[in-house]
Amino acid sequence: MRQLHICGIVVACLLCASCIKDEPLGEECDIEAAYVHADDPTALFFSPGDTLVSVLYDSPRVIFTVRRSADVTALAPRFRLTPGATIVPASGSVHDFSQPVSYTVTSEDGNWHRTYSVEFQRETRVVGDTLNLDFEHYRLNDQSQFYTWFETDEQGAERPAWATGNSGFRLSMSNARPDDYPTVPLSDGLDGAAVRLTTRSTGAFGRMVGKRIAAGNLFIGEFELSLALSQPLQATRFGQSFQRRPLRMTGYYQYAPGPTYTDAQGNSVEGRTDQGAIYAVFYRNKDADGNALVLFGDNVQTSPQIVALAKMDHVTPVAGWTPFDIEFNYTDTVDMQRLSQRDYSLTVVFSSSAGGDTFEGAVGSQLLIDKVKVICEKEED
Repeated sequence: MRQLHICGIVVACLLCASCIKDEPLGEECDIEAAYVHADDPTALFFSPGDTLVSVLYDSPRVIFTVRRSADVTALAPRFRLTPGATIVPASGSVHDFSQPVSYTVTSEDGNWHRTYSVEFQRETRVVGDTLNLDFEHYRLNDQSQFYTWFETDEQGAERPAWATGNSGFRLSMSNARPDDYPTVPLSDGLDGAAVRLTTRSTGAFGRMVGKRIAAGNLFIGEFELSLALSQPLQATRFGQSFQRRPLRMTGYYQYAPGPTYTDAQGNSVEGRTDQGAIYAVFYRNKDADGNALVLFGDNVQTSPQIVALAKMDHVTPVAGWTPFDIEFNYTDTVDMQRLSQRDYSLTVVFSSSAGGDTFEGAVGSQLLIDKVKVICEKEED
């Protein structure tokens, strides 16, 4: 019995050894995951987690998503393979991924092969973004004659943004006090400071030169004083470069039209009530030949360069702070590459008299504006 027991153990051991010896080599040849090392991941990827991608079992593609501006000409992805498999080109070798690169994975037994396309796809991601315009930053000009406005960046540094026609008003009413100009700050706005726009008479000088009123206005852009008398519609240069896609403009306003509407010759127009203006324009700031351009008073709402317009069709007279919310109406698509190159501009415009650019309106019309926001869609590259 003892001899039979020993023989049984020996046979079992031999059988076990035979199983180990004859176990086939691995037949799997898959990429399970891929990884790219980057000293500064955010220069290449949207987030550090994007450096690692898992690969579906049935997918022949390994896809990394990178920023549109990413340099993919010298990258060295590494791969986790099924046990025993090998890959050519080698894991960690450097390649130019401007175009997909093919990798071949071979199973441990050498009998099975699988080809993968490794790709770095440039994309943009849409994130929420809001431009806040609250009119808190203003001061008198260098000669303490009238008010000017500015914005600040994230570091608190001043940057020019707003323009008014106040300097043009001074040509006709040089003795006016700062608070008697068409565009002035309002210290007790909805929350903090606001801006008050009032259509003013330009007096005897205005009548002499045929420019009898000056509407209160505030806009993103520049006012060229040297053209105020000879080419007034060219004096207003609307817009600054903008790298976001605006969706809506919101804010608060009050409006009261003046008692008597007059035309450019100063004649009363019976039955006509003055209208304020609240709108924003998003436009291409390069022509077909790549030359820089801006919009002026005569084409700010009609130029073929306009991509989107947000306009309050009727500025209803209201005595208390009233919210407005205007959508940008797009008439053309936005080229995201050109947007990143600052080839688009935005202007936001407020006026106490919509016809003020042609010197029509009602003296005394008043528009108050506060807490304006331009709500944007930003494609992060």
